[in-house]
Amino acid sequence: MSEKLKKIITDFIWITIGTLLLTLSLDLFLIPNQIAPGGVSGLAIVLNHIFKWPVGAVTLLINIPLFLISIKVLGSVFGAKTLYSTLLLGVSIDALAFLKPLTHNAMLAAVYGGLIMGLGLGIVIKYGATTGGTDLAAMTLHKYIPFLTVGRILLIIDFIIIALAGIEFSPELALYALATEFIAIKVIDVIQEGTDYERIAIIISDKYEEISHSILYDMDRRVTELKGVGAYSKKEKNVLLVVVNRSEVTSLRNVVKKIDPKAFVILSTAHEVLGEGFRNM
Repeated sequence: MSEKLKKIITDFIWITIGTLLLTLSLDLFLIPNQIAPGGVSGLAIVLNHIFKWPVGAVTLLINIPLFLISIKVLGSVFGAKTLYSTLLLGVSIDALAFLKPLTHNAMLAAVYGGLIMGLGLGIVIKYGATTGGTDLAAMTLHKYIPFLTVGRILLIIDFIIIALAGIEFSPELALYALATEFIAIKVIDVIQEGTDYERIAIIISDKYEEISHSILYDMDRRVTELKGVGAYSKKEKNVLLVVVNRSEVTSLRNVVKKIDPKAFVILSTAHEVLGEGFRNM
C-alpha cells in the first residue's frame, strides 16, 4: 500500500471519529437540553423544536445545498472529505438519536457538549475537512459582500441563530449556547496548535557575543544572530533570537541578567516549534 493511500485512509478514519464525536455532543448533551450553538446544527435544533423535524435530516437539507453553492461560487476546494463528513453528520445524528442524554442539567450539557463538539470539530479540521455549515455560507457570502470579512459574516450568522434560540427557548439557554460555542472554539485551538507552548526570546545587547556563547554552551540551545539598526540612533545592532522550553525561561533570564543587566529582552509565546531540539517536522 502506497504512503499516499495510507494517508487518505488515515484521514478518513480520523474524520469519521471526529464527526461521530460531534454527533455525540449533539445527541447526548445539546439537543435534549435545547442548547443551540451557532451553525447549521444549532439552527436545526431550533427548527426541530418548532416543527419537530429530525435534526440530522434538517442538517443535511441545509448543508448539501450550501456545499453545492459553495463549490459553484468558490470552486471545488473542499472535496470529498467535506462531502463525506457532511453526509455522515446528517445521517449519524438521527441514527444515534435513540441514545439517552447523559444529563438534563443545562450547565453540564453546555460544558461537556462544548468540549466534545470542539474535540470532534478539531479532529475533522486537522485532517483536512469541515462539516459544512455556516463557514461555507460565510465564505460564499464574502464573495458578494467583500467589505465584510469571513469571520465577521460567520459571527453575524451565528449570532442570528443563537438569538433565534433565545427567542424560541429562553435567553438563559441562549447564554448556555454561547458558552458551548466558546468552549468548542478553545478546544479546536488546542487541537490545532497543541499545548506545548515554547518561548521565543529576542535579546538586544552590546554584550551579545558573551550572551550567545553562554546560551550555546551553558544552556545547549541554538542561537541566531540578526542584524538590526536603531531607528533613532541609526547604529547597527546585533539581535539574538533564541527559542527555549518553558522550563528554560528562568535559566535564560539569569544568563542575560548576569552578563548584561541592561539588556533589552522580549519574551513571547510560540504555539508550535518544528526542527532540531523540538518537534520533528
